[in-house]
Amino acid sequence: MYLNDLLAEKKISKYRLAKESGIPQTTITDICSRKARIEKCSADTLYKISKVLGVSMESLIEQEIENDVPQQKRPSFEVFKSNVCHLVKEKGDIDFIIDMLTSDEVRTLYDRKWYAEAFYLLAMLDYLSRENHVPLCTKYNDIRTQKLQNILYPAGVVLSDAAAKTDKYSRECMQNAIPEFLHFNIVESEVRNVC
Repeated sequence: MYLNDLLAEKKISKYRLAKESGIPQTTITDICSRKARIEKCSADTLYKISKVLGVSMESLIEQEIENDVPQQKRPSFEVFKSNVCHLVKEKGDIDFIIDMLTSDEVRTLYDRKWYAEAFYLLAMLDYLSRENHVPLCTKYNDIRTQKLQNILYPAGVVLSDAAAKTDKYSRECMQNAIPEFLHFNIVESEVRNVC
């Protein structure tokens, strides 16, 4: 919930927001718990909350509406990877690159803070660009300067290591990792063999 995030970010309690805005604390609590929808609040209520928090009224509503869009339900990372690989196989390298750059999906995922997915997709674009001798799109250079905090291995590798009580599989996978993915701390060695 965006209001909860704003309160935490600005280190303001619900009580303080209620007191400074003049909105009853029960209303603030209902909004934060989603018992009441912020986009259904009166303009006066939105104005008072936004004034205390130092944000626009529109941003309070837009964020909530964006969070409610059904297709934004986040799939597991393994499902996401599989879908991307299948899409590459289905479309072909060049058409995949064109479609992803046209749709700006990397930026969309990054703006949602779905960093693993954004980095994976950008790594795929960079890898396919290298493989096909296509220049890199520079509009993602700001994202290329970042990476995941922890190394992300394929789920099958993690499970194999856990079952064998070793790190043999993750070491092997790391040795065969595609550099474009490893740049973002994602260990990926095979994107072509999908069924």
